[in-house]
Amino acid sequence: MVLRKGPRAAIAGGAVAVGFLLVVGVGTYAASGSAQAGSAPGLAPGTVPAAYQGLIQQAGSSSCPLMSPPLLAAQLYQESGFDPTARSGPGAQGIGQIMPSTWAAYQLPGKTNPWDPNDAIPMAAHIDCEFANQVTGVPGNPVANMLAAYNAGQDAVLKYQGVPPYPETQAYVRSILALLPSFTAVTTPVAVSGQASGAIYFAQTKLGTPYLWGGEGLPSQNGQFDCSGLTQAAYASVGITLPRVANDQWYSGPHPSRDQLRPGDLVFFANDLTDPRSIHHVGIYVGGGYMINAPHTGAVIRYDSIDQTGYIGATRVTQDGAAALPVRDSSGNITGGPDIGQQQTQAPSAGSGGTPAPGPSSPAPNPAAAALPVPAATGKPGKQT
Repeated sequence: MVLRKGPRAAIAGGAVAVGFLLVVGVGTYAASGSAQAGSAPGLAPGTVPAAYQGLIQQAGSSSCPLMSPPLLAAQLYQESGFDPTARSGPGAQGIGQIMPSTWAAYQLPGKTNPWDPNDAIPMAAHIDCEFANQVTGVPGNPVANMLAAYNAGQDAVLKYQGVPPYPETQAYVRSILALLPSFTAVTTPVAVSGQASGAIYFAQTKLGTPYLWGGEGLPSQNGQFDCSGLTQAAYASVGITLPRVANDQWYSGPHPSRDQLRPGDLVFFANDLTDPRSIHHVGIYVGGGYMINAPHTGAVIRYDSIDQTGYIGATRVTQDGAAALPVRDSSGNITGGPDIGQQQTQAPSAGSGGTPAPGPSSPAPNPAAAALPVPAATGKPGKQT
């Protein structure tokens, strides 16, 4: 699973001259991550593979009041990276990572195959809603309690009267809620990042540097970068840790439309505009239709137009969104955080490997969920240019 944590993003205004552009902070921008009155929020374009959009929209809109299409999409991304063939070590199966025993306990009529997204996506939403009913009345955020029950089991949520003190479960809940804005269709302008100008400044200092496949700017690499290595280093210079590869960086914040682009946004290019898993290139938008990017072998870091084949969209980076994403090495292997490999101490549930074992249900204080460790994740990205 893709489990990360992070502090609240800081939004700042102001105007900062950077090279030939002017970065303008507009304080009235706000991201929309909640439903309009009487309707479920829609999915952000390009965030879900087209093959699953209808299924997620339908299951997320019709299962129960706490569920929405963006929430279901964020959870499926967390569970499997939208991989219908995913299998966990304990035996959780498919795009929703549901254990066979949990599937059998909550099976919907006609839904028999956990490897088929047509069955597994509605089942994931249904199991969420069943757990939500079972933990109704527990104090705290009901959506967080529902997600915690999916991960740790309803008995644990009832016992601790909220999200239980299991590091994996707390990180799981935080990660999905932090990812939610990235999967939610933007209905109002998106808040401008206060760190954007610093990221652009860093990228400008690298103009003319030769491209290097797998480059992260290390001394052993002569300070050279590939596309996502450059964007990762640029945002690291302002205190935001992005994932290593472009198709993970895509989910590091909400997605402004083409006419809402602001300097500092990450701009992405894909082989298949209906499938974000095919994202292969990223640059940093600098205004006027241009980006700074490390294009390909034989080229140098330079300004290029974003109006080229394969433009799939943009992401306005936030600390919460970036921290919710996987950490990978240059080969695409997930390395996780400082506590990768820490085992979950409770019996697993639907999304982490089985139905929880019975336990005491006497309430206990819900501990503060600060500075959570980062468990391991599953899945690999596509190649990046």
